[in-house]
Amino acid sequence: MSRTLRPPKLHRRLHQSAKPQHAQPVPLASVVQAKIAQIDKERPLHSSLVDTFHRGHDYLRISLTEKCNLRCFYCMPSEGVELSPKAHILTDDELIRLATLFVKSGVRKIRLTGGEPTVRKGVVDLVGRLNELRRYGLRSIGMTSNGIALHRRLPQFIDNGLTHLNLSLDTLDPFKFEIMTRRPGHEAVLRSLQVALASPGLRSVKLNVVVIKDLNEHEVSDFVEMTRERDLSVRFIEFMPFTGNKWQQTKMVPSSELLRRISSKHPQLFKAADELNDTARSYKIPGYLGSFGFISSMSDHFCASCNRLRLTADGQIKVCLFDNKEVSLRDRIRAGATDDDLLELIGQAVRGKAEKHGGMKDLDDLREGPNRPMILIGGFYPSRNAPSKYARHRRFNDAAHHNHLTMIQRRLFSSGSKEPEPKLTHIDGTGRPSMVNVSDKIPSKRTATAVGRIYIPPVAYHLITDTSQRKDGDGSGLPADPLGKAKAKVRSKGDVLTVAQLAAIMGSKKTSDLIPLCHPLALSHISVSLTPEEVAAPESDSSNLRHRITCRATVTCEGKTGVEMEALTAVSVGLLTVWDMLKAVAGKEMVIGQIFVKQKTGGKSGDFVRAADEI
Repeated sequence: MSRTLRPPKLHRRLHQSAKPQHAQPVPLASVVQAKIAQIDKERPLHSSLVDTFHRGHDYLRISLTEKCNLRCFYCMPSEGVELSPKAHILTDDELIRLATLFVKSGVRKIRLTGGEPTVRKGVVDLVGRLNELRRYGLRSIGMTSNGIALHRRLPQFIDNGLTHLNLSLDTLDPFKFEIMTRRPGHEAVLRSLQVALASPGLRSVKLNVVVIKDLNEHEVSDFVEMTRERDLSVRFIEFMPFTGNKWQQTKMVPSSELLRRISSKHPQLFKAADELNDTARSYKIPGYLGSFGFISSMSDHFCASCNRLRLTADGQIKVCLFDNKEVSLRDRIRAGATDDDLLELIGQAVRGKAEKHGGMKDLDDLREGPNRPMILIGGFYPSRNAPSKYARHRRFNDAAHHNHLTMIQRRLFSSGSKEPEPKLTHIDGTGRPSMVNVSDKIPSKRTATAVGRIYIPPVAYHLITDTSQRKDGDGSGLPADPLGKAKAKVRSKGDVLTVAQLAAIMGSKKTSDLIPLCHPLALSHISVSLTPEEVAAPESDSSNLRHRITCRATVTCEGKTGVEMEALTAVSVGLLTVWDMLKAVAGKEMVIGQIFVKQKTGGKSGDFVRAADEI
C-alpha cells in the first residue's frame, strides 16, 4: 500500500500557520488599550487635555445659548431661570477662537448644545465656520436639538458640515409632551425626525429619551419599536439631578430594569459594539434596522472613560456635568490672554477633574449639590440666597399650562423633597377657601395686559372682515341656502367685534362677582381690542393660513391688589362673545386658547413682561 508523503517544508509551514489557532486569546482590555495607544500616537493630545487619571479629552460640547423654546421640567426649574445678560455670552468670534484652540490641541469631535442651539442667531453660518476646522483635525460636528424649529433648516446645517444629530423626545403622547415640556410642538419634533432620517448627509441620528418613573416609563417598548424599520438609535437616559428639577432617586428608573423589561419581550436581543468612549451601552434586536441603548449616568456611570469637556454659553469651561466648579475662559479672552495662557487655564481645570460624578460620593450628594439647572449648563445661575441684579431676565411659564403642570409635578416630585412646598394664597391653614387680606397694603397704580385668541374657519373670518355684503345689519341680499341663512343670522346680531368689545369691558367690571375670592376694585381704565388675523399654520407651508381673532385687554386701577384677573376675565368674556356671535356658521370648528397675562406693572412682586418666544 502506498502513501503520499507531504513534503517536509510544506508540512512545517502548515504546522506553523496552525499554531495561532491554538494560542490563548488576547484579553479584550489589552486590545482596547493598544488601540487607544495607537490613536494617541497618531493624534497626540496636548497635555492640557489630559487629566490626572490619564483620561484624554478629545470631545468638546459647546453650549451656544441659554435660551430654549421648551420648558422641560427636568431641565428648567418650575419658577424659571435667570438668563445671563447678552454681553456675557460668547460672541461668534470668541467661540470660534476657543474651538480652534481646542481642535489644534487634539479635540476631534464637537457637539453643539444649548439651551436649544437652533435659537441662536446665525447658527447655520457658525456651523460652517466650525467645519473649516477640519484642516486641523476636526472629524465631526454634532448637534443636540429639541427639533421644534429644525426640520426646515436641517438641510442647510448638513450642507455646512453637520454630521451627527441627536433629537430629544421623551414621549410619543402629544398631551404628555405638553406636560413634560410645558409647551406644544410634538408634531414638529416628529417632522424633524422624519427629515433627519431621510438625510443621507447625516452619519447618525439618535433619539434621546429621559425616562421618569410613573410618567413615561411605559413607553419604552414603543420607542424600541421605532427602531424596527428605521436606522435610528434610541438612547434611554436616567433622570439626573440638577438645581430646581426636584430630583428623587425614586423617580429614576435604572437602566438595568429597563433592559430587563425589554429582554422579556425580545429575549433574542444582543449587545452591539459600542464606539470608544461612548456614553451609551447599545443593543440590537435581530431583524431590526436600528438599535437602542442606555445612558446610565446615575446607576452605572461611565466616568472612567469620560473624554468630554463642556464650554458654557457664557464662556465657562466645565469638566464634569455634575461638578459646580467652573473656570471663565471668556474673562481671560477679554483681558487679552494669549492662546498659551488659555491652554494653561484649560489644563488647570482639566487636572482638577474628579474621578467620578464631580467628586460626589453618592446620589444624595448629587441631589443636594449647588449645580446649575440643566438649561444653564450654558449660563449664569446665582445661589438661591443671593439676590440677582438680572431679575429682569426671569422667564415665566405659560399661564395656560401653569396650574395643571404644577399639580402634575407636585404629585410626581413632592415626596421626599427638601424644598418648601408651594402654597396657595387663597387657602387658610385648615385648607378652607379664604380671601387674601390686603388691608395692610399701600394703594399703588397697577396695570395688567392679557391676550387670548379664538381660531375660526375662513367663512367666519370673511364674514367679519368683508363689509361689502352688509345691508344695514339684516343680512338681505345673501343667498337663501342654509349657509346664507346662517350668515344672515350672524349679521342680525350686530357687529361681532364691537359687541365682543363691549362684553369684554363689562365682564372685566364684574370679575369679583364671577371669581369668588377676587377683591372688588375701582377700575380707572379698561382698554379692549379685537383684531382679525391671518397667520401661517404652525410647521406648515405659509400658504396654509389659519384665521383667528386676537383679543387684548389692558386694565388699570389705583388699589392694593393687582388687576391680572380683571384683564384675563375681559379677554375670556370677549372671546366667548365672539363664539356666541359666530356659532351659527362656525360653532363646531372654533377653538379658544392661548389666554395669558402678557405684562403687568406695580405691586410687591414687581413688573413682568412675557417674552415673545414663550408663547
